[in-house]
Amino acid sequence: MAITPLDIANMALGVLDEAPIDSLDQDVKAARLLNLHFDLTREAELTKHAWVFAILAASVAGADTGSGAGTLNFVYELPVDCLRPLPLTHNGEPDGVPISWRQEAGLIYCDQPGPRLIRYIANLTDPNDWDALFSEVLVAALAIKIAHPLTHKTGMIDIARGAYDRALDAAFSANAIQRGGRLSTSSWAVQRGDNRFVR
Repeated sequence: MAITPLDIANMALGVLDEAPIDSLDQDVKAARLLNLHFDLTREAELTKHAWVFAILAASVAGADTGSGAGTLNFVYELPVDCLRPLPLTHNGEPDGVPISWRQEAGLIYCDQPGPRLIRYIANLTDPNDWDALFSEVLVAALAIKIAHPLTHKTGMIDIARGAYDRALDAAFSANAIQRGGRLSTSSWAVQRGDNRFVR
């Protein structure tokens, strides 16, 4: 069954026990709030974790920077749909030997010549491309964002946060998010110092 951004928005309203809307462009407060937060929240939730469904790979040619500094002399342009790259390895596979790299804006610098296989989290905008568990997380994340301005009830924020935590736990339990071991380092959240989801 096809799902639309409106369906996601109305599920978020359902978490808050609010009436559904007819359109994200509807001139009502709920629609205005959801329209304001939808895209940014989707990108943020995709970026926070290595969602398996959103991992794509691209072979990029790269170029020698000619700096002669001896480290990170090769530069690669990230794909236009890249929200964030995953850790680089010699063979491009998640269980490969890590290589030194850094990101600056839309570029990757590393110490290995190209072409290089870069795995990354893609900015997937169509709900029909999403894992159902990601949809549940996004629904709850949207509910958190709009809970107070829409309902003015502090308790609704707690309800939405509870839904978010349960949805994220379900995603980790179902291995919908790549983590640890042979698949990856511990996720973007951990690299930022957020250890809540390390298991």
